[in-house]
Amino acid sequence: MKIVALFFPKASIGTYLIAMAVAIALPIFAFVTLLLLQLEDNQRSALKRETVQDALALSRIIDRQLQDMATTLRLLSSSPELENGDLASFHERTETALRNNSLYVLAVDRTGRQLLNTRRPFGTPLGEMANMASLDAAMKSGRIEASDVFRGRTSGDWVYIVTLPRAADDPVAALIITQDANDLGRLVTTQGLAAGWSAAVIDQSGHVVVAAGPAALEPGTPFDPRILPALGFSRGVFEDKTILPHMLLGYAQIPGWSWKTVIWGPVTQASILSTWRFLIIGGVALVLVAVLAAYAVARQVRTTIRDIAEMAKRMGDGHIVSPVETSVIEANQVAIALSNASFDRSQTEDRLRFVMHELVHRTKNLLTLAQAMMRQLAKQADSVETFQAAVADRLEGLVRSIELLTSEQWGGVSLRRVVDIHLQAFPQSREQIEITGEDFVLKPDAVQNLGLALHELATNSVKYGALSVPQGRVRFEWRDVREEDKPDALLRFTWEERGGPPVIEPSRTGFGTTVIKAHAAAAFRGTVEIDFLPEGLLWVLTAQRAALERD
Repeated sequence: MKIVALFFPKASIGTYLIAMAVAIALPIFAFVTLLLLQLEDNQRSALKRETVQDALALSRIIDRQLQDMATTLRLLSSSPELENGDLASFHERTETALRNNSLYVLAVDRTGRQLLNTRRPFGTPLGEMANMASLDAAMKSGRIEASDVFRGRTSGDWVYIVTLPRAADDPVAALIITQDANDLGRLVTTQGLAAGWSAAVIDQSGHVVVAAGPAALEPGTPFDPRILPALGFSRGVFEDKTILPHMLLGYAQIPGWSWKTVIWGPVTQASILSTWRFLIIGGVALVLVAVLAAYAVARQVRTTIRDIAEMAKRMGDGHIVSPVETSVIEANQVAIALSNASFDRSQTEDRLRFVMHELVHRTKNLLTLAQAMMRQLAKQADSVETFQAAVADRLEGLVRSIELLTSEQWGGVSLRRVVDIHLQAFPQSREQIEITGEDFVLKPDAVQNLGLALHELATNSVKYGALSVPQGRVRFEWRDVREEDKPDALLRFTWEERGGPPVIEPSRTGFGTTVIKAHAAAAFRGTVEIDFLPEGLLWVLTAQRAALERD
């Protein structure tokens, strides 16, 4: 109770309704907040996936360009002019084929000396190639390699080369395709990306090959050295609030090459921020509206409860009250119930007065019956102990009948139940008794009188008759009978004993015989026949059905 009182102190219904409104609104607000956080997290996860996909898409574009350049080198490497050592024809043919592609071909020997360069007319004196490191790497690996971005000696611009190493005994040790970094930039675009995002291609040394977007990184510019060590996987996302505040970077390794593609930009979730503002303002408004609505409802309910309380007070004073009309349907039902209860209470009080009168009347009858029973037993008893035992036995049977009537509020009891209750006092003999007859409801007086007769018959049989031995049998039945001179319906009760000790007719009439004969005949306005047959007692009661059956 103390814990309940702690959480639910005494307060007005308005206080509880307002508390309930807040208790409902706040969890909803918290749940929506949780959903928004989840939505924000899902959007951020989706943005990360999209960023990586965009970096992969850019890497495929660059990969196709490099693969095209590698394919071109393979085709050129198998040309007849090059095989025959006709470098002039090879130069002319190659320069013509690649004129519109912004691609240039170099042929170098093992020392890196240029044998031809399609950027210059054939025969023009040429020096050593500018990027010996890329030649050495290709010659060492034996496969096509893409170089880092560097400043070309011939063009004077930032370029990159793709190198195809040839056989060791060939005068042309390697074929090289070169392209200006700015020409590659046509493939790097930020179309399809959100505003403020940039894209770039980074070579193996961490320098920008080409870039696009607001970052405006020039070819050859070192990319942020704080970020490069974190780009160690084939693809992924880089986040760092210090290096890239409010930004996200996605990267992908170009498969088969030493370059990477990166895209990065601001994480703008304006819709989420707007939703957060709407949630906060809307949540506060929701709580205020809920509190106001709860106050209005509480005021109406408070008035209704006071009206019903006034009805209850008048009802407690003993008045019959008429129902009040309110705006609450359930309260109207309570008011009608109180009005009906006040009317029922008045009727109940009248019934109680009637029942008290009946109780006094029945108590007098019971006391009169008990006095007559004790006087009769006192005449026949030869000792106080015998008298006490006889009185206790008869009172027990009378108590069983009264308990039955009380359980049914003195409205009558079924005949079969009366028989069963009284024979329960002799459980050891219950299987020896056969009961037959159509059941019906007895009047209260008939319950007492028939119960006394049954109790005496069973007691006498247990002491002296068929129920005193195991092989003895008793048949108790009742049935309707018709007599020509008596048009009213009659009932005939028969108690017949068989298989008991030889029957000897008593020399004097005791209290038991008086109950089963004279009292039974008088109580039911009928006749009683008793035959002390040698094979067993036969008791027959013929009485008017109207004297026994409840209307």
